[in-house]
Amino acid sequence: MSQQQFSNTNTGDKPADPYKAANLDKETSLEQKIKDLSDFMQHCKFCMMTTHDGKTGHLASRCMALAATETGGIDLLFHTNTESGKTDELKSDSHINISFLNMMGDWASVSGTASVVTDRSLVKKHYSPQLKAWLGDLGDVTHDGSENDPRIGIIRVKMATAHYAISTKNILGRVAEVAQGTITGKPASVNKLREISEEEVKQWRSSH
Repeated sequence: MSQQQFSNTNTGDKPADPYKAANLDKETSLEQKIKDLSDFMQHCKFCMMTTHDGKTGHLASRCMALAATETGGIDLLFHTNTESGKTDELKSDSHINISFLNMMGDWASVSGTASVVTDRSLVKKHYSPQLKAWLGDLGDVTHDGSENDPRIGIIRVKMATAHYAISTKNILGRVAEVAQGTITGKPASVNKLREISEEEVKQWRSSH
C-alpha cells in the first residue's frame, strides 16, 4: 500500500495553518487553563469516550456522563457497568480519549489512561439513583441498580494531555468573523485554542 503524500510547500512568513495561528492562546496561565477546561467539562457533562478494541483494532466511542473530577480538575470519573464491553477494552489497552462539544462549537479533547475501580466507598460517594435506569433491576436482590450493586464501577481517567477551544465571541460575532474570512481570506478569530502538555500535567499533579 502506497503512503499518502501531503504538500508542505513553503509559505514564506505566513503560517501554513492560519486558523490555528490566529486563535492559539499562549498567554493564559496553567491554573486558568485548567480551571476553564474543568468548568467547561462539568458544564457539558455529556461526552464521547473512545477506547481501542484489541480484538478488531477498531476504535469505539460511546456517550458517557461525567460523574466527578479529581486532582484539581484534570482527572475524570465515570460510572460504568463492569460487565460492559468498554471495561474489557480498557483491560487490554488503557489508552483513552474523552471529547466534549457544546452547541456553540466549543470543544475539549482529553487524552490519557483509564482504570476500572470497584472500590465501594468511591462508587457510593458518586452514586446517582439515575444509574438504576441504565443497569436495571435483575430481580435477584443483589443486582438491583442500587449503590450496592456489584456491577457498578468507576472508570478513572488520568489526563496525559488536553486540547480545547472556547468561544471569544457571541454567535453574531462568530458569524461576522466567518463571513469576513469568506470574503477576505483572513482566518476567523473565533476561539481561544489552548493546549495542556504532558509537562504541564506533571507540574499540576505535583501540587494537587
